[in-house]
Amino acid sequence: MNRDTSLRQLDVFFTEDREQAQVSTVCVVVGTAGVGKTSYAIHWAHGIVDEFPDGQLFVNLRGYDPGPPVAPDQVLERFLSALGVPHAAIPADLESRADLYRSQVAGRRVLIVLDNASSVRQVRPLLPGSPGCLVLVTSRSRLSGLVARDGARRLSLDMLNEMEAISLIRSLINEYRPKDDPTDIAELVHLCARLPLALRIAAENAARRPQMPLGELIGELRDESALWDALATGDDEEADAVRSVFAWSYRALTDAASRLFRLLGVHPGADFSSRAAAALADIPLGKARRLLDDLVGAHLLEQQSSDRYSFHDLLRAYAVDQVRDEEDPSFLASVLRRLLLWYLRQAAAAAAIVIPGTAPVTLASSGSDSHDITFPDYHDALHWYEQERSNLIAATQSAAEAGFHDIAWQLPVCVYRIYARYNDFDDWRITSTYALASVRTMGNRGGEALVLESLAKLHTQSHDLPQAIEYHGAALAIRRELSDRLGEISSLNGVGLAMLRAHRPAEAKTYFSETYALAIASADREWQAIAANALAYAHVELEELGHAESRHEEAVALFREFGDRASEGDALRCASQIHRSSGRLAQALASVQSALAIAMDFDNRVWEAWWLIELGQVQAALGKHDEAVESYHRSGVLHRRIGDRNREACSWDATGVSFLEQGQPQQAAEFHRQAANAFRTVGNQWQLALASANLATALAASHKEQEALISANDAQGFLTEFEDPAAKRLLARVRTLLSSLTP
Repeated sequence: MNRDTSLRQLDVFFTEDREQAQVSTVCVVVGTAGVGKTSYAIHWAHGIVDEFPDGQLFVNLRGYDPGPPVAPDQVLERFLSALGVPHAAIPADLESRADLYRSQVAGRRVLIVLDNASSVRQVRPLLPGSPGCLVLVTSRSRLSGLVARDGARRLSLDMLNEMEAISLIRSLINEYRPKDDPTDIAELVHLCARLPLALRIAAENAARRPQMPLGELIGELRDESALWDALATGDDEEADAVRSVFAWSYRALTDAASRLFRLLGVHPGADFSSRAAAALADIPLGKARRLLDDLVGAHLLEQQSSDRYSFHDLLRAYAVDQVRDEEDPSFLASVLRRLLLWYLRQAAAAAAIVIPGTAPVTLASSGSDSHDITFPDYHDALHWYEQERSNLIAATQSAAEAGFHDIAWQLPVCVYRIYARYNDFDDWRITSTYALASVRTMGNRGGEALVLESLAKLHTQSHDLPQAIEYHGAALAIRRELSDRLGEISSLNGVGLAMLRAHRPAEAKTYFSETYALAIASADREWQAIAANALAYAHVELEELGHAESRHEEAVALFREFGDRASEGDALRCASQIHRSSGRLAQALASVQSALAIAMDFDNRVWEAWWLIELGQVQAALGKHDEAVESYHRSGVLHRRIGDRNREACSWDATGVSFLEQGQPQQAAEFHRQAANAFRTVGNQWQLALASANLATALAASHKEQEALISANDAQGFLTEFEDPAAKRLLARVRTLLSSLTP
């Protein structure tokens, strides 16, 4: 089957399935390595892209790279993000991600290209569950399970026929060598086994040496093929042909270009920049760029964008073979360490700009900083991080596996605050797991505390609060063992914040009080301000308003002294809660409006979204329910964009309260029900109790006594673990409601 016939066959598959299928069309293009599956699939996909107005998704699954293939849960995280799902709203487990992905593409027409799949298991979670989409899969495997179970159409892509192969060669060399003998061209085609990858590399070699007779070039390639025939242990003619062409082209490179080519086999990631290549080879950036251009010109590298490069998987495997054959293992270890140190220093520099005030980490020593660069601004640093995200994971894993445990723990610690800013929970979790094992292997207790604190913050932010408290507690124990006073303060504060999020204000107050005392004893005024503000929050939750106001005033004065407007904004939000609880509504309104002005100045949607709920509660207390509902609505929209399901649900529950107070219990019940479902999903027991109690009240007001009884009983059960004043008052309210509903 020639390529034109193959293209028409895919057209037939697509047309038939679009008219008849009850699920999305799945086409599998299979063939040997180097046969051109990816180019073929992308060429055909470009011709039908207008059929899919809702977008395109592409991933290289790297099923045949020397390293591990891309896991389906990683792909789903990328796809969901591309479909507009905020990172924090992406579930942690594969099954839930797959369900969310299918709901996101349901009703849409999306073109999905899954390149270089190695197995059915890698592909199946990425298939849509409803009609409308097209999935195009390429693989060396026949993926029979997709055909048998999922109704996939399979097209086997053969080598080019002789005329197609000759036509490809002529199109590439005629400009440089128009007089070559057709017999020689036919011989070149035969030596390349009619594989497009081998043909392109061979043609480029011929085009670069236009004065050398093609017969002589073919002689070199024939000699190379004979060598491979002698070394080969199997009967894979196509693989032998590809290796022969690779070797022929590799030997034609300059010494500098061949050195860079093989050293790039050491790079642990899927793609790389010219700066990474320069650091790897320890050469000037300008020279690295010239050599990369040479390798791209020889078709030994692929240029993905203006400064991103990658290997075809066969060429990467060849580079790995060459570097292992030609370089000493100790030299390779030094090359890898130099590259990983470069990534470490780049990550630290980027984090310092993206998250100013990032706690410094003493980095592993480097013999040379000649390839370190500075980032001119925030956007440049963030762009570097976004491009290198997958490489940071690969670098961490490579460092751990190579025994460079200092790099393996320091790299994740350097970037975890960026992970926290953008809710990159998967990256955070993967790298921190390597970091913890490596730092424990080194026996570095101070470093272990830093990694544990990172993991604690990961679990706090993803609302796994029991695990967060456990990690913070482990870090605290180490810091006390080491007499690390500043670290102890940080850990105490971290435990307190997790306790506060879990609605355990009395325990939170204990930890914040200890934080505050240590900050005073250490004469650390910045931590004194942070601890005073945290104490104010704990006191107000415990309805100890006098103590709350005292600590709040102290915190605000210190934050203003330091010029820390961000922290001042958070303290003003606390002030609003204090004033509102004291009945001073005008002061509460002024405080929360000042806090929101700071959020606007910083263009910080996280602060704005959370503080809008406080504004709504003040407006509701003032009887301005329409304004309150508008504030809650704005908060909910922002929290959805951010991906904070927990706080989005808080805005829904507050909306329900306002509707009930306006005499609209049925509308209120819908908001409370939605909030309760979300709180149950994220595991927020306190807010679930509150939403269930509110739902019961709204249902009772709607004369749905049986449903109200169920929700009230749920709320009573959820409240058993809470003993603060608000919880006791809520429990009394629920019991009163239960008594009115029980005959």
